[in-house]
Amino acid sequence: MADLVFTGIGVVAPTGSTAEEHWASVLKGQSGITRISRFDASGYPVRYAGQVVDPRVAQAVPGRLAPQTDRWTHLALVAADEALRDADVDPKAVPEYEMAVVTSSSSGGTEFGQREIERLWRDGPDHVGAYQSIAWFYAATTGQLSIRHGMRGPCAVLAAEQAGGLDVLDHARRLTRSGCRLVLTGGTDASLSPYGLVAQLPTGLLSTVDDGAYRPFDVAASGHLPGEGGAILVAEEASAARDRGHDRPYGVLRGHAAGFDPPPGSNRPPVLERVLRAALSDAGVWPSEVDVVFADAQGTPAADLAEARAIGAVFGAHGVPVTAPKTLTGRLYGGGAALDVATALMSLRYGVVPHTAGVERPVPAYDLDLVLDRPRERPVRTAVVLARGYGGFTSAVVLGAA
Repeated sequence: MADLVFTGIGVVAPTGSTAEEHWASVLKGQSGITRISRFDASGYPVRYAGQVVDPRVAQAVPGRLAPQTDRWTHLALVAADEALRDADVDPKAVPEYEMAVVTSSSSGGTEFGQREIERLWRDGPDHVGAYQSIAWFYAATTGQLSIRHGMRGPCAVLAAEQAGGLDVLDHARRLTRSGCRLVLTGGTDASLSPYGLVAQLPTGLLSTVDDGAYRPFDVAASGHLPGEGGAILVAEEASAARDRGHDRPYGVLRGHAAGFDPPPGSNRPPVLERVLRAALSDAGVWPSEVDVVFADAQGTPAADLAEARAIGAVFGAHGVPVTAPKTLTGRLYGGGAALDVATALMSLRYGVVPHTAGVERPVPAYDLDLVLDRPRERPVRTAVVLARGYGGFTSAVVLGAA
């Protein structure tokens, strides 16, 4: 069966506007979480978030496209340009119907939608732009990437909150097994507008502690903080990458599995343990062969306990290094798991397990080997990334060194 390899990474995140900037911030434990500055959040219960503040990002968006698209699409356009440069791919040199685009989205274009609704209420329907009909829609980013790079093969978007950023990789794998040479995949999200933040509050999962900290697996865990950004990856069928002379991919997708939690009140357990075991089975990898787990790290005591139990059931107490670099960015929803995959691929390349910054008092009863205080240098041949989405979406991928 053909392997799916990752040959290019593009990152736009609170921790940096390129993959290398992000990786440097992760190793330093340098947080991108600050007081919300994109709008006046003083009247909201959540006042901190991971924000993309680099002016180079806005400058890199084509002027014609900027007013036609939402910020979440802008972040993906910039990340995709970097990923293609990193992979040394010229899309014009690849048959257009053998390139696909599959992205993850959770919120769609909330900032764009809010602006147009404000115009409707303030000025009337004649002032609502025609692009309102498409710019908010979950598939808008996929469509814009396809148009911009002339990728006319299969295109799709998966809306599974944080878990969608892993599910897109399996979709990409299926596409390469059916004839696509290259898939532009991953995801971004940008819901730091009043409309976007209010839509998140009913989950009850956001931290309202006014100190800017996001502490999963800590005795002081109080929920997570939101963020914006994500990662776009160039994924290729392994022989296609070799044929064009690319012989040093970041890693390979070994396995994937997805599931959905039972409804509230059910006697059945959360699905994460079964999903994790299924992903390892799909990869043909034993738990003892895994070098690091990138945790979902939702940041609430109940969710952290459930995740710790699932990891412990599969790997044993303190059986595998566990990390959650997302404490530096907040949860990026449709972009969050894609960014975790980008970070895991860098971990595979450089042989470093990044630490979980900000966690000071891990809960002893979780029995996790949580990587704290500083990165841990060690050979990294196999990495697992976990992701859960609001409502029960659950996914896991197994990545291997190429």
